[in-house]
Amino acid sequence: MAKLGRELTAKGVNVISLSFGEPDFPTPNHIKEAAKKAMDDNYTYYSPVPGYPDLRKAIVNKLKEENNLDYDISQIVVSTGAKQSLANVIMCLINPGDEVIIPTPYWVSYSEMVKLADGESVFIDATIESDFKISAAELEAAITPKTKLFMFSSPCNPTGSMYSKDELESLAKVFEKYPNIYILSDEIYEHINFTGKHESIAQFDSIKDRVIVVNGFSKAYAMTGWRVGYLAANAAIAAATDKLQGQITSGTCSIAQRAALAAYEGGLESVLLMRDAFLKRRGIVYNLLKDIPGVKTNLPEGAFYFFPDISSFFGKKTETGEVIKDSADMVLYLLNTGHVATVGGDSFGNNDCIRFSYAASEENLIEALKRIKNALAKLQ
Repeated sequence: MAKLGRELTAKGVNVISLSFGEPDFPTPNHIKEAAKKAMDDNYTYYSPVPGYPDLRKAIVNKLKEENNLDYDISQIVVSTGAKQSLANVIMCLINPGDEVIIPTPYWVSYSEMVKLADGESVFIDATIESDFKISAAELEAAITPKTKLFMFSSPCNPTGSMYSKDELESLAKVFEKYPNIYILSDEIYEHINFTGKHESIAQFDSIKDRVIVVNGFSKAYAMTGWRVGYLAANAAIAAATDKLQGQITSGTCSIAQRAALAAYEGGLESVLLMRDAFLKRRGIVYNLLKDIPGVKTNLPEGAFYFFPDISSFFGKKTETGEVIKDSADMVLYLLNTGHVATVGGDSFGNNDCIRFSYAASEENLIEALKRIKNALAKLQ
C-alpha cells in the first residue's frame, strides 16, 4: 500500500498515508546528541554480540524499575530491532513440525517467522466484540502435544488491544498446566498505552522462566530507523540467541546502541509527550469513525492503530461496477477513490477489517476520515 500510495503521489495525487507503523515524531534531541558524541568518542568498532554491557545493564534496571521484573545482564540480548529478537527466539526454539499458537489479528511477520523455522502456526481468531483478545478457554482448546510456543503482542499491532493483569493471569494459569510451552511476549508498544500501566505476562513467577520478553526503542522513543531491540529470557535461551546472532548479524550498530542507552538514561518525558499526542489523536479518530455508517470500531487501549470492521460493505459495488469482495478490495478502493492509504486486514489474519495508523497530524487525520466517509458513501 505504501508503494501504491507513492506511485499515485508521483502522478500528482494528494494521498494521505495511514499505512505506516511508525511514529511521525523525530527522535528526541538528547538521543541524537548521544549518537553524535558516540562517533566523536570513536564508538566505531564491532560491538559485543549481545550488546554493550552498560546498555544491557540499563535494560535490566528498566525492567526492574518499570516492570518489577528481575533479570541478570546475562539474560539480556540486544539485537538489530525487536524484529530480530523475535526471529532469534523462534529459530532457537522451533523445530520442524512444532506448533506455535498465535492469536489473530497478529503482526504479519509472526507466521512468516514460524514458517522460516519449519514450524506450524495455529491461529485463535479473536473478534472486535472481545476487543480482539482471546480467553483462557480458547487458549487451552488450541493446545496440542505439538505446541511449543505461544506468541502475542500487548499492546497489539494491528488492533491496539491490551491485556489486563487479570486477563494475563488467566492465560498464565493455563500455561502452568503445560510446562513444555514457552511464551513469547512482544511488548514493543509498551509505553504507548492509555490505561496508565503496562502489564507483562512475565510478572507471574510460575511461568516467568518460560516467558521471553521482547521490547525495543523504535515506538516509544521514535527510533524506528535506529534498529535497536532486545529480549529478556532465561539464561539458556539468552545464550542460544546470542550464539545464533553471532552467526548472522553479530552485534547491533555501535552508535545506535549508545543512542539507546541515552534513551533509557534520559527518562520518560519525551515518551509521555508523544503518548499524550497519540491519546488526543485517538479521540479524534474514534469520534470520526463512529460517525461513519456501516463501520464498526472499538476503542483501542494502546499503540497507534485502529482496526475497524468494514465487512458490511462487502458485496457492494463501486461507481464503475467493481464489487468489494474483501479487505484487499476495500483498501484499493479507498486508495484510488478516497486517496487514503490503509492496510487490508487479511495481512493480519482478519479479512473483515482494515488497519490504519493515527501516527499522523491531526489535520491529516481529520481530512483522511472525511475522505473515507465520502468514499464509503458512494458504494451501492
